[in-house]
Amino acid sequence: MRNITLRKIQKVTRGRLFNAESVMDIEITGIISDSRRAKDGCLFICIKGEKVDGHDFAEGVIDNGAIAVIAEKEMPGFTGPYLLVDSTFEATKVIAELYRSTLSTKFIGITGSVGKTSTKEFIATVLSRGYKVHKTKGNLNNEWGVPFTIFDIKEDTEIAVIEMGINHFGEMERLAKMVRPDAVVMTNIGQSHLEYLGSRDGILRAKAEIFTYLAQDGQVFLNGDDDKLNQISNVNGIKPKFYGLDGSCDVSAVNIVSKGLKGSSFDIILRDGDGRMSMRVNMPVPGRMMIYNALAAYLVGVNMGISPLQIKYALEDVSSLAGRNNIISTEKYIILDDCYNAAPASMKSSIDVLKETEGRKVAILGDMFELGDDTEQFHYDIGKYAADAGIDLIICVGDFSNKTYLGAKMNTDNQVEYYTSVEDCITYLPDLLSKDDNILVKASNRMHFSDIVSFLQS
Repeated sequence: MRNITLRKIQKVTRGRLFNAESVMDIEITGIISDSRRAKDGCLFICIKGEKVDGHDFAEGVIDNGAIAVIAEKEMPGFTGPYLLVDSTFEATKVIAELYRSTLSTKFIGITGSVGKTSTKEFIATVLSRGYKVHKTKGNLNNEWGVPFTIFDIKEDTEIAVIEMGINHFGEMERLAKMVRPDAVVMTNIGQSHLEYLGSRDGILRAKAEIFTYLAQDGQVFLNGDDDKLNQISNVNGIKPKFYGLDGSCDVSAVNIVSKGLKGSSFDIILRDGDGRMSMRVNMPVPGRMMIYNALAAYLVGVNMGISPLQIKYALEDVSSLAGRNNIISTEKYIILDDCYNAAPASMKSSIDVLKETEGRKVAILGDMFELGDDTEQFHYDIGKYAADAGIDLIICVGDFSNKTYLGAKMNTDNQVEYYTSVEDCITYLPDLLSKDDNILVKASNRMHFSDIVSFLQS
């Protein structure tokens, strides 16, 4: 981190400085909110959480080498340098804007209802074949996470791949103001966050706020199979490029062959004017949605100057992420760990992957959140979808999932079970499962289905 000092930060945040005369112009080496990461030259932002208040760690980070701290309440008796602001939350975003303005890094913003994180991973993997790349870690994709993702970018980073997630109007514009993307990738417009955004048109409108701060010479990459996105023909004078299975897209996939949990193979078709190029890819991660990720990464990679052959090698080297179509083989079971998050589209996609497996198929399905007035219908439909897919054992867990249970029970003679909690489900799992079962574990992250995955692994 260069060119960032306490003086510059004080100017953009309009905070009040205490005990800071001697450190005003020292270059800050990093910005953190976790006191355990304190080191010489860093700046510590005090965040008050539900259980822990960062202000309580101010003395410790100074002792461990921090230049100063940023606080939102006065700290009588604290002798270290600190900047007092009205809100550390708002100050963090303003400082992220400041640091972003000093970087020559190209920024790619990724958003959409489903598949943001895995698309980010695919794109970062492809771009790493030709650039020094920084990417969002974990789920740091909101107004708290994006600033710290930006703070962690090194001066020599050539491309930053930033995941941007929202669930309210206005959030994306605030994220985009920090990121100021040079390129935007939008994966789809689904039913996530209907509770707050009202409809798919509302979701599109909220996601499209990302274009507010798109670079004038920027690029836009959209899923051409999405009925909302493929209607976009112009973004601030920029013509979008499309990826998808539809043959009219700039990049598409044909001759798809599923290999079950071992992945899939397909031909990627690149169209450029009257030209056309085809390349066979053998991808080791399963699921139709992963093909969309591959196509997005291919389209971005080609437009960022990565050779098609290097993109092929990268796609054939991608691996699953924990909680996202991650295949775990144990002595007893094959687990399809997809419990990081869930929406109707991703639920169906994961059930499709499970359907391709050989042997007995078990789906452990939990609640999906923020679906608005149609929540019960969405859950019922997922139960019916799993039943129609011929899943041998369907286990439904959670308050909303009683509708999933009903949808499954009314449409199959196969075994269907229901539990109100993860704990109850775990209690009965040993009696329900058989050796060599293929087990899908899928729910919204708030359901803590990772506990089920851990239990199955043990």
